[in-house]
Amino acid sequence: MTEPSSGALGLRETGRERGRAAAAVWAGPGSGFSVEELPLPELSPGEVLVRIELATICGSDLHTINGDRPTPLPTVLGHEAVGFVEAVGGTVTGADGRPVKPGQRVTWTIGTSCGACRRCRRGVPQKCEGVRKYGHEAITGHWRFNGGFASYCHLVEGTGLVVVPDSLPAGVVAPANCATATVVCAARRAELTAGDAVVVIGCGMLGLTAVAYARDLGAEHVIACDVDAGRRELAREFGADVTCSPETLVPAVEQAGADVVFELSGNDRAVQSAVDIVGLDGRVALVGSVSPGPRVSFEPNTFVRNLTRVVGSHNYAVADLAEAVDFLGRTPRQELFAALVPDSYPLSEIDAAVAAARTGAAPRIAVRAD
Repeated sequence: MTEPSSGALGLRETGRERGRAAAAVWAGPGSGFSVEELPLPELSPGEVLVRIELATICGSDLHTINGDRPTPLPTVLGHEAVGFVEAVGGTVTGADGRPVKPGQRVTWTIGTSCGACRRCRRGVPQKCEGVRKYGHEAITGHWRFNGGFASYCHLVEGTGLVVVPDSLPAGVVAPANCATATVVCAARRAELTAGDAVVVIGCGMLGLTAVAYARDLGAEHVIACDVDAGRRELAREFGADVTCSPETLVPAVEQAGADVVFELSGNDRAVQSAVDIVGLDGRVALVGSVSPGPRVSFEPNTFVRNLTRVVGSHNYAVADLAEAVDFLGRTPRQELFAALVPDSYPLSEIDAAVAAARTGAAPRIAVRAD
């Protein structure tokens, strides 16, 4: 595999020869980030050390930084990332069943799974009883590089790994292990199939991905709904047949139908709209409601007679991540996905990167190693 140049991707080893590397340590809203050189780990069996190529700032990172989402401290935030395998502890197998080797370009699941607990055995490894999530855990003596905003990421045992083709731009693939894989899992849980009429509510990173993925799976008709006109215009470029504001969603659906509704904004009024508009034998995938909010209501008789199904979808399995990477490799809209991550900042400018992400001018802002 050809190594990227440091000029192209901002990769320069920081203290690697001294056994140390840089990480943006988050100490809470009152203390902020400090870029520190921390000792690199001695890998235990089943672990992998990855040199970060690029990491993107997710909305959940911003919630944590803003103090709206508690997390153990201190920590290294960031879970959307892609990088190169630096070292492997023993034998580690990727999603393709092959041993992971140094030099491979990889992405990884947002959390670990043991494969043995009841939840894992039931097919929801993302809810493993012993899950540890990247960008959401406190630094420990052994697990310091536990997030993507660093020069390296220390992947512990139970992490799913997917090899990434060299042809995929870093900005396209970095969000795969959050936004893209989440959409793939939601589509699977909603049993989205070719010929479905699909409604996507909320056209941020998740929503635009859902539009493109529905098209990829052969959806017959795709409606995209958002309060923002600019996002609606983007949704049309990503494959939506019709775009509308929340005020005009009902007439849009009356014309095309709604076999599958993806609610990706988390807004309670949008959730109410999703359950109100779904059609006969329809499926609603609730994805955006990741924080407590107001209750919504439904009329049970209508749900019963219409054979309605509502599924919650949160995170994903490694097979979903593998499909996400495959999708990003085959989609004809790859350039559009690349444009969703227009800017990257060196790790030393993490505060500037966060400030740019807070403006909402782009779906994702990226961070790269100095």
